[in-house]
Amino acid sequence: MTPTIAPTGAERHLQEEELIVTKTDLRGRITYANDVFLRFSALTEEDAVGQAHNLIRHPDMPRGVFGLLWERVQAGQEIFAYVKNLAHDGGAYWVFAHVTPTFDRTGAITGYHSMRRAPRRSALRPVEELYAAMRTQEAGLSGPAAAEASRAWLDEQLREQGTDYDAWVWSLEASA
Repeated sequence: MTPTIAPTGAERHLQEEELIVTKTDLRGRITYANDVFLRFSALTEEDAVGQAHNLIRHPDMPRGVFGLLWERVQAGQEIFAYVKNLAHDGGAYWVFAHVTPTFDRTGAITGYHSMRRAPRRSALRPVEELYAAMRTQEAGLSGPAAAEASRAWLDEQLREQGTDYDAWVWSLEASA
């Protein structure tokens, strides 16, 4: 079991030309991690490969976002999302993630591929505000109940604005 890492408040920033790439199996265990991932996560390849990808989950990330992500990729769809990660040394870093399923020749999903780049810094304030509100919905709940509560709240908020998560994310990219 991975020890709990406490955030230090230190933040890292991806450069425009840097890409973080990982691949996982169907259960979300890392099967490949590029050198940028290893550097930003403060892990060695031996520490990362075979571990659940959530070993870099930052406590500021609402469970509902990951519920949406898993729902999409398990259904064979891609998703773009803003994600805050927690490095093994306590440092944090934001990414703009593109997560896709990997298919075999028969069309069966065999794993997942994630490519992350630097987020637009101007997009992070509305993301942080939304994610904080989602975490408020999760307060006092655990497991699937927490994810379901914040996801339901997210869907309702976006519906009231006449949009959905994908359109909201892309509106931040377009305006940033």
